[in-house]
Amino acid sequence: MASRHMSARDKARERARGVEWEFDRVTFSREFPRGVVTKLLVERAEHGGWELDRVHITPDGTRRVVLRRKIIRAVRTA
Repeated sequence: MASRHMSARDKARERARGVEWEFDRVTFSREFPRGVVTKLLVERAEHGGWELDRVHITPDGTRRVVLRRKIIRAVRTA
């Protein structure tokens, strides 16, 4: 259902914003009702720290969703 890979476009957007992001692509079949898709995405947002980056609905009804979350780097002290 989901694949974790960054496209060249995602990498370019990451560099342009000056923030490091992790991207996750999720595809939902047209058989999933809108309410179910919403609940699944809310669950990922609340428990995984993801936020919605973009949604593309194809002509056949498939939803392609890109989620993102900030990568927080720990800074070593002393």
